[in-house]
Amino acid sequence: MNSLVIAGLCFVGYIIAYHTYGKFLAKKIFKVDENLVCPSCEFEDGKDFVPTKKEVLFGHHFTSIAGLGPIVGPAIAIIWGWVPAVIWVFFGAIFMGAVHDFGSLVVSLRNQGRSVGDLAAGLINNRVRTLFLIIIFFALLIVIAVFALIIAILFNMYPAAVIPVWSEVPIAIALGWLMYKKKVDHTIWSIVALVLMYAFVIVGVYVPFKMPSIMGMNPIVIWTLVMLAYAFIASILPVTTLLQPRDYINGHQLLVALVLLMAGVVVAHPTFVAPALDVAPKGAPPLLPFLFVVVACGAISGFHSLVSSGTSAKQCETERDSRMIGYGSMLMEAALSILVIVAVGAGLGLGKHTADGQFLTGTLAFTTHYASWASAAGLGAKLSAFVEGSANMMVSYGIPTDIALAIMGVFLVSFAATTLDSATRIQRYVVSELAQAYKVPSLSGAIPSTLIAVGTAAVLCFNGGFSIEALKKGALSLWPLFGTVNQLLAALALLIVTVYLARKKVKAIYTGIPMVFMVAMTGWAMIYNLKDFYAGGKWMLFVVGLIVFILEIWMIAETYIVMKKVYGGEETVVGAKAKA
Repeated sequence: MNSLVIAGLCFVGYIIAYHTYGKFLAKKIFKVDENLVCPSCEFEDGKDFVPTKKEVLFGHHFTSIAGLGPIVGPAIAIIWGWVPAVIWVFFGAIFMGAVHDFGSLVVSLRNQGRSVGDLAAGLINNRVRTLFLIIIFFALLIVIAVFALIIAILFNMYPAAVIPVWSEVPIAIALGWLMYKKKVDHTIWSIVALVLMYAFVIVGVYVPFKMPSIMGMNPIVIWTLVMLAYAFIASILPVTTLLQPRDYINGHQLLVALVLLMAGVVVAHPTFVAPALDVAPKGAPPLLPFLFVVVACGAISGFHSLVSSGTSAKQCETERDSRMIGYGSMLMEAALSILVIVAVGAGLGLGKHTADGQFLTGTLAFTTHYASWASAAGLGAKLSAFVEGSANMMVSYGIPTDIALAIMGVFLVSFAATTLDSATRIQRYVVSELAQAYKVPSLSGAIPSTLIAVGTAAVLCFNGGFSIEALKKGALSLWPLFGTVNQLLAALALLIVTVYLARKKVKAIYTGIPMVFMVAMTGWAMIYNLKDFYAGGKWMLFVVGLIVFILEIWMIAETYIVMKKVYGGEETVVGAKAKA
């Protein structure tokens, strides 16, 4: 099958969906009202609550929800075949992921910009809020620890990316100063910033930076420490200082990457060499339900609800912008995932260099890389498949290989860093909300709550010492749980949005069906994992996974009681203090 046809059909489908189903949800279900005062205006403080132009916020929101999720998920899920991967990324994004992101944003906008976890108190009860916030804290703890390690590994893999990625920090600070202090045209200066960043990409190619060992510590250990320190500083700064302008630049960087990849699809139009369907790859878990867990950000991801209600709801200037920010960003991310599927399922067939010096093409290039679940499941394998496939397509129209690899390396690290920043800031909000709920004001401030957010991640990373082996063992110790916990968050966020709509006497079927589907799939996957952990004697994973699973069942049971009262007419429309 020609990749150009698949990509073209999917892109057209996303555009149609945005202007039809997305518009229907905005007008008929969530009843978006541009006259309502948003939290960014009501609580404007210049730090977290900042009214922001939709183009700038789109860049921040998109890069925050994207990270490496829409890359690594599809890059591994294609082992079951490109057809199921494309189908889930296409339909899942339109009818589940975008609905989940949009709904989380709107509900938070109407409730003081509070997180979906905190909103559970008013919509359901205080117990559910505590349970939800604990699950969110656990998920973000894993994200912060793992992404600090991932960025360290990427810097070690792609030393040419170090200078251009760190150049983004002063460039973004300067752009933020120009935008908010000097009130310059943000579009023109963001393009100037982007060009400057790409100039540093060229510099990085010729001046790669390889972190040396310091005090006997492995470079990856040093980079992880640097990234945790950076995350602490970045998350307590006002969003206008670094987070927002850098994400705006990264939003432009994404558009450039999409254009470069799409140009490669048009010029090279490689044929898929991945199998259309392979229900039983060697060593892989079953296609059902794990397709819906592995793909994650490409179709639906619980982390997105944390961004929608954690940072974006505090910056959205008017409800009119919420469809573009919530629904539109998810479709854009899905479009990126489609290109990832093309890169690894077709672009990889244009050529792959093996460790023993062979140069493989066609089906052999794909099957060698995806010989088994074990060979394709590692971080390096997933990212290298995408980078090599993308570079192959970019080389087809004249971009030198080393430049193409550097561009994609910077792209990967930039998006991973955005996820780290946003996750740390959101974790700070979660700690603050828990502290306020349990009357511990000393822990609700920006610095103490951020110290807890970063400190717990550092403990997870370095509890076994500062060797590379201890770091990987610590940071990745809970990673096998993240996929199911992340998708569980998506199900629970849809649960909160569904309760909100039910209380407002609005048809909740459009969020209710995705919610039931995700509860079923993640529950099924969690049971499978628990059996595997038990059989393998992985007791920490088993105990933690079992606790999370029990918390999920508890939340659903509490919600069922509330919904029964709502639909049984025993309860009036109360709950969260919704404005509309």
